[in-house]
Amino acid sequence: METNGAPEPSEGKSDTGEVSVKGLTQSWMKWSSDHQEYQKHNPFSNEKAPVVQLQLGQDGYGRPVEGSKTQQRGQDAHSHVSKEVQELCKIIREIGVRQEDGKPVVRFGVLFEYYVSVSNKVVGVLLRARRQGLVHFEGEMLWQGRDDQVLISLVQ
Repeated sequence: METNGAPEPSEGKSDTGEVSVKGLTQSWMKWSSDHQEYQKHNPFSNEKAPVVQLQLGQDGYGRPVEGSKTQQRGQDAHSHVSKEVQELCKIIREIGVRQEDGKPVVRFGVLFEYYVSVSNKVVGVLLRARRQGLVHFEGEMLWQGRDDQVLISLVQ
């Protein structure tokens, strides 16, 4: 049975299987002090202990705590998006028409129809690839139907 971090009844048992009040008390006190320390850093607790917050310009501002699960999730997301950008560039190379300078170019409508079978995030991936300097197209945002004739060129 889950007890949300509270000590298990088995923690107070001796080697013979008997429950010791002293063991239970020690387990409970340890859990209690750990929980109080946790609550000091919990922004949703009623504890009034000040939480140290970084200010704009300080090292680490706007970044997750080193080694935290949030940092790991961010790294995993970045890796996933990078793979999608690489996949998009590969598809543009495959289905694009080469210009005189050797760079492949494809119309947005053609790319949209082809890429939608790979991922439904083609516009977001295109914007990320443009931010990274990998592709070029006119306009700020591309819309299916309206911008089907816009040329997307691979910069590399």
